[in-house]
Amino acid sequence: MTEPLALRSDAEALAAPLPPLLAEAEHLATTVLLGDHGRKRAGTGDTFWQYRPAQPHDSARQIDWRRSARADANFVQDKEWQIAQSIVLWVDQAASMRFSSDPDLTTKAMRARLLGLATAILLVRGGERVGLTGLRLPPRRGRGQLMTMAQLLSEDGAADFGAPEPQGMLPHSRALFISDFLGDITAVEEALTRAADRGIGGAMLQILDPQEEAFPFDGRTIFESMTGALTHETLKAKDLRDRYLDRLAARKDRLNTLARATGWQFQTHHTNESAANALFWLFGAMEHQR
Repeated sequence: MTEPLALRSDAEALAAPLPPLLAEAEHLATTVLLGDHGRKRAGTGDTFWQYRPAQPHDSARQIDWRRSARADANFVQDKEWQIAQSIVLWVDQAASMRFSSDPDLTTKAMRARLLGLATAILLVRGGERVGLTGLRLPPRRGRGQLMTMAQLLSEDGAADFGAPEPQGMLPHSRALFISDFLGDITAVEEALTRAADRGIGGAMLQILDPQEEAFPFDGRTIFESMTGALTHETLKAKDLRDRYLDRLAARKDRLNTLARATGWQFQTHHTNESAANALFWLFGAMEHQR
């Protein structure tokens, strides 16, 4: 009986974070009144758009057997209205997102996951197909999709800083990136350029801890990344403040410029601010891209 009990214990421990995250996201989503908007994009219909390789989540009835018979793999038809109603999310799961300057404050990661999942809930309720970038979870509807998304979003990454995954973004669909955007900005530039080339509109939400915005350090200070791979010690932290704030302002300005150049929207949110206000902005930004 030991093995079944151990397996059940491990399974319960694995599943434990999911209901609270999903429940909190659903509660947050109720703060936004969502009307039934259906398919409003002009020129879209049930016409064929493209074939794509079948994924494990696709049912047998979705497979185009005639097209699949001509190849060694199974294929699924994507319809034009499905593309128009598809939104993929990239929620940064890197180590830098697990930072919180105060035990009473949520981490950047938890706020990002909450807002990403709450946005997905609102979009699914409005008839949209929502998934994750990186081909891990192609856009679909339904509570099962949200449960799987909650599970995937609850995973932690190993890298110090995250980079957007442009894979899985369908032409003329929409995308949402949520991150602190403190890593290599080249990856963000490449992802947005690739998205713009494929007619993909979207939004970027930068999430920062208030300490990262204020830089309230003085005297001897050791700065260390969340993984411990990067460290910097200084005896005069206050002397770094102006340079740090200038670089942070330059980073925000670069992100804002990238968003404008590619037709996206950009906003910064702090973890000590209202999650509901951030959700209002996110949902409005995604609706603006329709």
